[in-house]
Amino acid sequence: MTKDLEQLKYPIGKFKSEPCTEDEYPGLIENLAALPGKIRDAVNGLNDVQLDTPYRDGGWTLRQVVHHLPDSHMNAYIRFKLALTEDNPTIRIYHEDRWAECEEAHYGAVHDSLDLLDSLHRRWTAFLRTFKSSDFSRTYYHPEHKKNFVLAEVLAMYVWHGEHHLAHITETRKARGW
Repeated sequence: MTKDLEQLKYPIGKFKSEPCTEDEYPGLIENLAALPGKIRDAVNGLNDVQLDTPYRDGGWTLRQVVHHLPDSHMNAYIRFKLALTEDNPTIRIYHEDRWAECEEAHYGAVHDSLDLLDSLHRRWTAFLRTFKSSDFSRTYYHPEHKKNFVLAEVLAMYVWHGEHHLAHITETRKARGW
């Protein structure tokens, strides 16, 4: 992969799995809480032609990116719930690429997904704020990756995930002078 393509695919770099500490949990949760507003600001004023522009050749459109975020984060929220209420549950995988190809992901109004992301993140972060420190060490099993994931790492990964897709939008706007 060329450096330019790598930069377009991963504008903030690839996720680096590093152990996070108990002191970092509140900041990570606050980052999750702030994401919906950042996404809303990033797409504010974009018209349909702009929303239907891919962030890179062969990549999703900005509209698909917006719709992908609540799809992905709903799955994450459910995985957190399962991990807290069950002993190392096996989660169900979903095919995000197929979800992004659904008709409403191509043509649906972004305000619906922005509203969903707002509500979802309010609920998810309220839930996370009830966690005891030990709850972040709970796990779930991911059958596609064939490994257990620790919630502390998953929390950091979804903060990265939100910022990653936010950068797809903001970098596209910058590159195109929007």
